[in-house]
Parts: sequence; C-alpha cells; structure tokens
Amino acid sequence: MRKKSEILEIMSVFAKQNPNPQCELNFHNPYTLLIAVVLSAQSTDKGVNKATTELFKVADSAQKMLVLGEQELKKHIKTIGLYNNKAKNIMALSKQLVEKFNGEVPADRDMLTTLPGVGRKTANVVMNVWHHQPTLAVDTHVMRIAHRLDFSRGKTPLEIEQDLVKILPDEMLVNTNHWLVLFGRYTCKAQHPLCDKCPIYNYCNCKDKK
Repeated sequence: MRKKSEILEIMSVFAKQNPNPQCELNFHNPYTLLIAVVLSAQSTDKGVNKATTELFKVADSAQKMLVLGEQELKKHIKTIGLYNNKAKNIMALSKQLVEKFNGEVPADRDMLTTLPGVGRKTANVVMNVWHHQPTLAVDTHVMRIAHRLDFSRGKTPLEIEQDLVKILPDEMLVNTNHWLVLFGRYTCKAQHPLCDKCPIYNYCNCKDKK
C-alpha cells in the first residue's frame, strides 16, 4: 500500500484538475437523488438519467411515487437492469419514508440503510452529494482504482472505505468518490486505460501502463 504522503499527492492532482466535481446522475431533491442512486446499481448513469427524465416529472416525492404505483413505475424504468426488483424496493422505501419519516429522506446514514434496497454505498452517496458530508461510496470504479493505484488492499468496499477515510482529510474526502469514479470512467478505463491522457501518469506503477 502506498505511503499516505503519496496518496495525498495523487489526490491533490485530481483536486487541481477538477476542483468541483459533480455527480452525473440527474436529481433535484434528496428523494430524486435517492431513487436515481438505487436505480444506478449495475446500470449506467446515462441509462438512469434517460429513464428518470419523465419519471421525475410525475413522481419526485415518496407520496407521488405511491400514487404512481408499481406498475406505472416499471413502465418508466423498464430499460434499466433489474427493474422489477428495483421497482419493488422503490415502492417499499417510499412507503417507509411516508410512514416513518413524514415523506422526507433522513439525513443520517444509519436511518437511510433501514430503507428497503438502500445499502451503505447508496446511503453514502446521498449523504455526500446532497448533504456534502465526507462519506465515501465505494463502487466498482472506486474499488478498481483504489487497488490499481495501491491506495488500499482491502477486499471489500467497507475495508477500502475505512482505509481511505483514515488517510484523507474531510475537505478532500468529500470529493474523492467523484474524482475516482470520473477517473475510472473516462481516463483509467478497465479495458483500455488512456495512459496518454492520465494526469497521474508519473505515479502509476501498473504493469499495463503504456
């Protein structure tokens, strides 16, 4: 695993390159963010945004989602992978939000993870993106890049999260998920890394470095 000083240097490069990174999912309130993140599991942000463009016009709150109903929801999200299961979870979590939280999305990770279909990663995204909390959602991009750059040798998302939370200061941690996801999505691609465009080329020790 790299030295803390090297990890901080690399993250500083990302910070200079993109000081204000943004989530690529479309949303306009905590509820639509939560739903978009739930839908994004094993799906692309682009595909989710396409499906939610019309969905959020008619159901941008837990109350409105319950009125819409599961069958109509499925019509909106049928282009998204695992849409049947996701639709059930969305209806169940919407019902729970109305019954237990007055229709509001709680600003607390432990409370968020009590909702159907909401795990730690999803809760971390909501806390980070909407509430600007220094939480780190470890998805496949973050896990791959963390291993590739030797930021962590953790075998689970939680282990990687814990390693980076110990190292990174809050002001850097709040943007880390975005930086690593965008880096993995557009530059350090899994199949064809664009090494000629890599801002941290000199720090890379990967065998397939070009």
